[in-house]
Amino acid sequence: MLLDIIAGARPNFVKIAAIVHAFRELPEIKLGYRIVHTGQHYDKRISGDFFEQLEIPEPDVNLEVGSGTQAEQTAKIMIRYEQLVMIQPPAATLVVGDVTSTMACAIVAQKQHIPVAHVEAGIRSGDWTMPEEINRLVTDSITNWFFTTSQFANAELLRTGIPQDRIFFVGNTMIDTLLRNRHKFKKPDCFSMLDIDSPRPTPGKSEGVPSL
Repeated sequence: MLLDIIAGARPNFVKIAAIVHAFRELPEIKLGYRIVHTGQHYDKRISGDFFEQLEIPEPDVNLEVGSGTQAEQTAKIMIRYEQLVMIQPPAATLVVGDVTSTMACAIVAQKQHIPVAHVEAGIRSGDWTMPEEINRLVTDSITNWFFTTSQFANAELLRTGIPQDRIFFVGNTMIDTLLRNRHKFKKPDCFSMLDIDSPRPTPGKSEGVPSL
């Protein structure tokens, strides 16, 4: 049996690293996996060294979708992932987060009668102007197994009628990867030169930056 693990952007690989390690370290999991990189976000930092640092193999498949509008990327991902699963269908498709690849591959899988697992299910912002929010809503509407990072996500899924036995509270796989690699961290020398005691957080989305 084969599980497709979908990644479309650099943070997705950080999230799936913990899942790949679980497959390696838990022999009772009798399931092979195929890492599918959609190529949604081109990033030259996604290379051999990157996977080496995460201690995961390079993707088995790269759909090489590239940049484009929301509609263009969604269409390309769906066409190319459908071609893949029609040749070698997996037993299930696992998607993570809320990028376009998450939604597009989930749609393809369900249309091919392949069950979908969503890691980071149930997260909501309530802001429909965010592409990510649309991706979350669509993906969760067609997901079979929901893997959540918080009790808030559990409550949201239950509120929308998802049965309790399809919701699995597993925590944050990105934090799992962070903790696994913590021993590699070294405080930059410039911190002491600039009198900085700890890193300063930066927002990852435009919505996190206050208007001036």
